[in-house]
Amino acid sequence: MALTGRAGLIAALGAIAVLFAPRPAYAVLGLLLLLAALVVVDLSLAGSVRPLRLRRGGERLVRLGEQVAVELIVENPGRRRVRGVLRDAWPPSAGASPRVQRLDVPAGERRRLVTTLVPTRRGDREAVTVAVRSLGPLGIAARQGSHHAPWTVRVLPPFLSRKHLPAKLSRLRELEGRHPALVRGQGTEFDSLREYVVGDDVRSIDWRATARRADVVVRTWRPERDRRVLIVLDTGRTAAGRVGTAPFPAAPTPAGTSGAAREPGGSGTSAAGWPRLDWSMDAALLLAALATRAGDRVDFLAHDRTVRAWTSGASRTDSLAALVNVMAPIDAELVESDSAAMVAAVLARAKRRCLVVLLTDLNPAAMDEGLLPVLPQLAARHLVLVAAVADPRVAEMAAGRGTAELVYDAAAAEHLRGQRARLTARLRRHGCEVVDAAPDDLAPALADAYLSLKAAGRL
Repeated sequence: MALTGRAGLIAALGAIAVLFAPRPAYAVLGLLLLLAALVVVDLSLAGSVRPLRLRRGGERLVRLGEQVAVELIVENPGRRRVRGVLRDAWPPSAGASPRVQRLDVPAGERRRLVTTLVPTRRGDREAVTVAVRSLGPLGIAARQGSHHAPWTVRVLPPFLSRKHLPAKLSRLRELEGRHPALVRGQGTEFDSLREYVVGDDVRSIDWRATARRADVVVRTWRPERDRRVLIVLDTGRTAAGRVGTAPFPAAPTPAGTSGAAREPGGSGTSAAGWPRLDWSMDAALLLAALATRAGDRVDFLAHDRTVRAWTSGASRTDSLAALVNVMAPIDAELVESDSAAMVAAVLARAKRRCLVVLLTDLNPAAMDEGLLPVLPQLAARHLVLVAAVADPRVAEMAAGRGTAELVYDAAAAEHLRGQRARLTARLRRHGCEVVDAAPDDLAPALADAYLSLKAAGRL
């Protein structure tokens, strides 16, 4: 049961009348009895909310930053009209609007209500509950009840780096049409024969074909296809750090309640930027889209102390969709990553030589105790490419001078940059390729590194 503002208004008017009554005690008693009678009448004539039947419909997938409509069908099998308000409760990060809607369902009929979601966090957003308040004809009291109408909307990564894909595909097409002298080497595939033109390397001449045709013929080569690219995403504690600028606004947080305490799942945004995990996912999606267009097979592994996600064997047409779907619910875990278990998981799943792209953070302490001791075991069997998100605020701090405080900040930033540079050199001595770039530049830099390896015939 719920009382409306009209009940309060009647009580206030009655209180004024009590002040002028000759017998206030009897006046108060009469007022209470009148108000109670009105409430009982209103409740008895209000439509019951308990027999209402609710079901949902609409989309279940949406990209972060886009909107999606979810339908709620309310059916009234009772004998009385249900007139009042309905509140469709979603997590704050779902960005649901409107939160409260008018409801008027005659007996035996149904109504369709639409809630628009504009999610601000990646992951699965689940409907909480539906609260219905049915008003009586006097508008003094209302019946109230809650219904559970389950529905889940999966918020996919936004794939912001998609804008770089046309330029990378253009470079890929150039690679496939290069002269053999520029891509000749270990692991390249024969493409076709053509006539010799001035400028071709004489080492590309096919002497047998030349003898048959009585004309100088050269071989053309193309980068290898149908190779395997295994993307490994480190979801440990270092992936939770926020860097760069958040591309989407964060969901509003009620006063006194933190977003982390209110919603434990999913990955969010704030003025501090995106988590490293989300920037790494964006780079992984661009690499996957480029590799599938290049004819390679892309697999994905998310790992911290255990395997969080694994996808393999998807066709080239479905590979990117499968990758986006499996990435959506992944969140950074506040635990130290087990690099030995991660390497063991990679070796168990990749029996033949492939390109292993490890998206992690170049944290010297974590690397010294975790990845570096087991990296030779991985690099001996696979070509390893380590990609990390650099914090742009470090570069800004390194440029500060004006005051003594800024000078100390600049010294600390330079010390950190020196540590990352030495760590990069150690990784390269182990035979790894390294990409260390700012958040907005990580995806195109990783794609360029992949294309360079492909052009050199190292895949």
